[in-house]
Formats: sequence, structure tokens, C-alpha cells
Amino acid sequence: MTIPLKTGSRVGIIGGGPAGSFAALHLLHLARQRGLKLRVQIYEPRDFSRPGPAGCNRCAGVLSSRLVRGLETLGISIPSEVIQTAIHAYAIHLDGEMITLHQPDESRKILSIYRGGGPAHGSGDLPPSFDAFLLRQACARGAQHIPHRVHRVRLQNGLPVLYTREAQTPVDFLVVATGINSRPPLEASFGYRPPPCEQMMQDEVSLPANWASGEVHAWFPPPAWLTFGALIPKGRYLNVSLLGKHIPRGGIRDFLDRINLPGIDGRERLCGCQPRIATGPAKGYYGDRWVVVGDAAFSRLYKDGIGAAFYGARVAMRTAIEQGIHRQAFHRFYRPHCRQVIRDNRYGRALYALWHLTLRIRPLRQAWLRAVLAERRLPPQRRIHERVLWGMLTGDESYRSLLLQALSPSAVFPVLKQFITQKRGIP
Repeated sequence: MTIPLKTGSRVGIIGGGPAGSFAALHLLHLARQRGLKLRVQIYEPRDFSRPGPAGCNRCAGVLSSRLVRGLETLGISIPSEVIQTAIHAYAIHLDGEMITLHQPDESRKILSIYRGGGPAHGSGDLPPSFDAFLLRQACARGAQHIPHRVHRVRLQNGLPVLYTREAQTPVDFLVVATGINSRPPLEASFGYRPPPCEQMMQDEVSLPANWASGEVHAWFPPPAWLTFGALIPKGRYLNVSLLGKHIPRGGIRDFLDRINLPGIDGRERLCGCQPRIATGPAKGYYGDRWVVVGDAAFSRLYKDGIGAAFYGARVAMRTAIEQGIHRQAFHRFYRPHCRQVIRDNRYGRALYALWHLTLRIRPLRQAWLRAVLAERRLPPQRRIHERVLWGMLTGDESYRSLLLQALSPSAVFPVLKQFITQKRGIP
């Protein structure tokens, strides 16, 4: 049975963060091309211009170049005031060495932004919010922002009905974009199960005066619980972002004490949150007249979640406009996109497993480090280890491509050569 969208159809989008705004933008763009006039309502109770967790969607706030290019296809350019920092270098700290990775392709912009109005205890003018900017863009193109929280969604006579304190609203098509840090208000009859997730820990400190412009600093273990830790410049501040297993309660302070970076010691922490990140797909994320988008459905492993939300929402909304809003359409056209992301995430897990193996075995780690330093004599386009690590840190390239590069002879042989040299005691 085909269920088409038609002129006058009411679309309810729960969640006004990037995934919800992307869904509205794609839906309105595609509907306009087909001459459809839809009533699109975005339910979002938060004010994204507020500082601290109250106005923030709690993520590190790094945008990949593929997201920037995607927005351009909708005629959207991110205003300069929303961009906090253009990132062009990563300084990697490992075994007392610091390796600076420079952007391999200057045309591929990596940007840091604030999801809300900046740190809770920041000073001066509040930085503009990326999420607020996207929501305004969606409203400018025809969506309506409903500043109320949807606390329950039921199926009645085949239609999703949205319950707020103010009203009960049946919709022809429901898009759920609540993210991984808020549980979708779907009743059990929808059959939805949220994705598995891991915990992060984040905070902000003020930016030291001597911080190199556009440079992220990243650390890998120790401590033992740390998978990855980074200091990301955002305008007047540094975002402290930690990913790990069972991060202790004082993880941020422990991390800042251990890295011993001049200018960071003793700086006041200005915010603080412990967001979750999706590490796998949800179950039952579509049905007749409803679909889940963003990381409440699936996401890329560890990196570029906002970019994954953009492209996932595009496929879901194209399916709704071109194929219909019934379960079979989403199963045939939206589910394959999700499975493609999941397959790429498997390559990502293999890549991270290889990386952690390298970190755990000191002789191998030292051989890799010497191979990277030796690469500096080569032209930038031939520095494979730098490109792989840049892609892992930014999410700007598929994990499959990165893993194949990491396992290529031109990447493996230099490490093997350095490993053998070490074993033989050759300086």
C-alpha cells in the first residue's frame, strides 16, 4: 500500500536540533521541486541561544567538510559569526613527542561551532548557536517552530498523534529527531528501541593567549581509561572532549592535570556535561507514516555525527516525497543507507582496533612514530599515516578508505622497516 504526501499534508518533526532542521530543509526543498505545499511543524522547547546545557545539544561541535558541502547544495552557507574556529592542524601528543598534522586539503574545511550559546559560566557576548541558525533557516523556508515539548506520541486510526501540554495534534507524517541524549516519546506500539551508546565527558576552559590559531591538541592513553582526549578551540574558549571506557567522575580534572600543557593548568572550568554517543543503530526506526532520523536512528562511529544526520535525513525525506511514507518505502530506500553507514562503521572498529593495538605495544608504537616523522620528508599527498590519522580525528573520510590506506604496502612497510631497525639496535 502506497501512502503519499500531498499538498496540505501535516508533518510533525520532534526535535529542532540539526537532524530535525535538516529533515525540514530537505523535505521543503524536495516538496517545492514537486509543487507540493506541506505544513511542516518542528516541536522544540529549548532556546538554543541560551548558554550551558540548557541551550546545548552537547557535542564537541566539529563540522566536517562533507557537511559544509552538503549544506551548500541547499543554498546554505554558515555565517562567519557562527564559525568559532577554522581548524587546520591537529597536534598529537604521544610518548612525549608532539606531531603536528596539517590539513591535507585546504579546500576541505573543518569548522568548530557552538551548539548552544556557549559555556554556562562564560563571559562577554554569547557566541551564536549553530543549532539556532539551522532552525531559523528551516523556518525561513516554510517550517513552523512550535516551542513545546512532545511528551507522548500515540497511533490513533493509523495516524501519529502528538501530545503536548497545550494540544493533541494528529499528523500525516511524523519525523523523530530527538537525538541520542533524549528518549523519543514514542509509545511501545511503535516498536522503537534506541541505539547502544557510550559516554563522553566535556567541559570548557578559556583559551590561552598563546594558543596557535586553528590548532586542536589531542592525546591518547595514558590514562588507561582514555580512548581519546582533545582540546578544541572555539572562539574565546577551548572545548575539552574525552571519550573512554568508564570515565571516572573527576575525569576532566585528571586529564587536565596529566597533560601538563602550559597555559592550561589551573584554568577554571566553565561548563560541563556527560553526553552519550551512539555506537550502533536503533531497532524499529521506521514504520507507516513515521521515521526516525539523526543519531536516534544511527550515526557514524565516534566522528561526524552531524554530517551523518544531514545525509541520513536527506535519504529519508527523499523517500517520503518520491516513494511514500509507508514502511515498505523506508525499508527499501532508507534502510540500505543506514546499513551502508553500519558497514563503514565496522571498518571504523577495525581501524580503531589496529590503532589501539599500535598504542599498547610500545615497540610498535615507537616504530609507527618514527615512520610518521620520516614521512615529513615526503610531499604532503604522500604522507599516508598523517592522512589516516587526520581522517580518524575529523571524520572527513570514510572508515573503509582510511583502513585500506592504513593497510596498504606504502603505509605498512615503513613501520615494519622502523620496527626491524629498532630490534637490531640501529640508530
